[in-house]
Amino acid sequence: MSHYAGPWLTAALHAAMRARLDSGAAVFEGSFDLGRTHEQVSLDAEGWTWRDQRQPWPERIKERTVYVRDGDTFAPLQRFAGKLIKLVPTEWGAPTFEIDGIKMLVSAQLSPIDDARRKVALIEPRGKAVLDCCAGLGYFAACCLDAGVARLDSFEKNEDVLWLRRHNPWSPDPDSDECGGRLRLEHADISRRILALPDAGYDAVLHDPPRFGIAGELYAQSFYDQLFRVLRPGGRLFHYTGAPNAKTSGRDVPGEVMKRLVQSGFRAERALDGVLANRPDARAGRR
Repeated sequence: MSHYAGPWLTAALHAAMRARLDSGAAVFEGSFDLGRTHEQVSLDAEGWTWRDQRQPWPERIKERTVYVRDGDTFAPLQRFAGKLIKLVPTEWGAPTFEIDGIKMLVSAQLSPIDDARRKVALIEPRGKAVLDCCAGLGYFAACCLDAGVARLDSFEKNEDVLWLRRHNPWSPDPDSDECGGRLRLEHADISRRILALPDAGYDAVLHDPPRFGIAGELYAQSFYDQLFRVLRPGGRLFHYTGAPNAKTSGRDVPGEVMKRLVQSGFRAERALDGVLANRPDARAGRR
């Protein structure tokens, strides 16, 4: 399915347009793709015109919500299928997303894109074949593409996340010219799909799983054994862990992850808010 082409609306953007109209102006300049670009629209009491397309004023608009055009109106970019999943705007432009109110990406201190960029830099993706275990909104993928990755295989289990991604202007579209055929996105559970991936098929791995309580299989020893198998000798792995329950229970999730990775054969160290590991290369004296 192709990506939604816009426009995107938030409470802040809506308020700015209405204030501009109330001041007597008929033109407003702003971003209608969550900060990626800026353009002019014309305003009037009945609505506004974006790229020669008439848009209605929404009847109701909430904070912390992204709206997209749905038929004759704007609808919140969210779904409920047992859990509420929604795209949430940030001050940085690039949105985060929430599942039942739990924020899934960093956005308080820096942009989710900038956060992804510094993590991706640890594996040095230029010219490499990279495995992206948990694709999410695709920010790791976007940064890998910008950095010159040769091939990127991304896997995402949650169909609702993929739906959000198709409506997010910051998420890379595998079919776009910008991706140039380098990105392959598959709707699949990587804990199972990895069994069919080739030995030493990747130069680097990015692993950004949900919390342990949600996806414990992605922290299992058997899964780390598979990551070791598909990574070539000398290859790097970045594993996001965060520090859940560190203050309340004293649990050291990064430390637990490091121990399992080492047991699988990796060399591992703490890096940023996760673990950076590499598969030793016997030919290089296991440096």
